[in-house]
Amino acid sequence: MRTVVVVNPTKVDDLDAVRRTLEAAAADCGADAPELVETSEADPGFGQTRDAVERGADLVCALGGDGTVRAVAQELVDTGVPLGLLPGGTGNLLARNVGTPVDDLGDALRAALTGRTRTVDVGWLVLDPTEGQAGPDLPGAADNVHCFTVMAGLGFDAQIMDDAPEGVKDKVGWAAYVASGGQHLRDDGFSLRMTADGETTEEAAARTVVVGNCGELTGGLVLLPEAEIDDGVLDLAVLTPSGVAGWLAVAARVVAGRESDGPDLDRRRARDLTLHVDPPQLAEVDGDVLAETTEVRLVVQPGCLEVRVPPEG
Repeated sequence: MRTVVVVNPTKVDDLDAVRRTLEAAAADCGADAPELVETSEADPGFGQTRDAVERGADLVCALGGDGTVRAVAQELVDTGVPLGLLPGGTGNLLARNVGTPVDDLGDALRAALTGRTRTVDVGWLVLDPTEGQAGPDLPGAADNVHCFTVMAGLGFDAQIMDDAPEGVKDKVGWAAYVASGGQHLRDDGFSLRMTADGETTEEAAARTVVVGNCGELTGGLVLLPEAEIDDGVLDLAVLTPSGVAGWLAVAARVVAGRESDGPDLDRRRARDLTLHVDPPQLAEVDGDVLAETTEVRLVVQPGCLEVRVPPEG
């Protein structure tokens, strides 16, 4: 098995030590040492992954944050080359949702080398879609088309991602998002109109919209309890709290694991979703902040990505 590891060097303290750990784990499995290729500020993993596939890689692993995983996954869609997940970021959210190790680098590579292949969905976000990208077909490759494996969001969700500096995230992890979120609890909301699988809703107020391919956040919190990564459907949560008390009430429902909706929280499901917002809101995919927008299309592509997960049992 020819294994390529796409690594974000800013997410590791000692790249040589990482290389030694991965070589030892591969040797434990009777596999050749993986080849490490580094991402750069100009290319967070897209080109490196395409090159690995073109050179005949049997397995491509992502070692970095959720953004690195997203870039690698996007290029592996429909290639038949599986994705391995190596922990290196703040959230490691895809790994948490499919059950791969997130605390030990060696264990994660051993799972990728000796585990099983699971076929999963991905979501696509189209930023300010053109007439030709409005549907019903899947969007083709374009600068405004972005893959997500876990979640995409508009509004408050993207704002806290944008305001959590990388250096702070590296030091304190998810506490950086908590601190960032506190700065935006009293921000103004926006008007939202959405079309879900052809059905258009009336315009309503919102503070954030989160669309998930899977539902688990860090710490075992589940925002979208019905979400499954291989069910061919996207899950949507619209949050509408108007103040600190409202946000605390929503947080309490999520922490308690309540599956029913309630005040300031509305959840639904769709395969193809278009969101219209006013005024423009920031958008994000898997933690990567994109740009402000007034319209996005989100669509699921079922069963298009292979991911290596631990053996059953």
